[in-house]
Amino acid sequence: MSQVDQLKERFEQLLDAIQSIEPETTDLEQVDELIELVEEVEQHVEKIKQQ
Repeated sequence: MSQVDQLKERFEQLLDAIQSIEPETTDLEQVDELIELVEEVEQHVEKIKQQ
């Protein structure tokens, strides 16, 4: 799987996670998971930019 494909997969995971959030019931753990996904996407983008 290419890095671009991996990045697309991470974006899809992030989008799914965001769409599944219910503001009334979201807890800190869910927010932390979203932040982690965003950081992973950012790392993938940086890797691709360096190539």
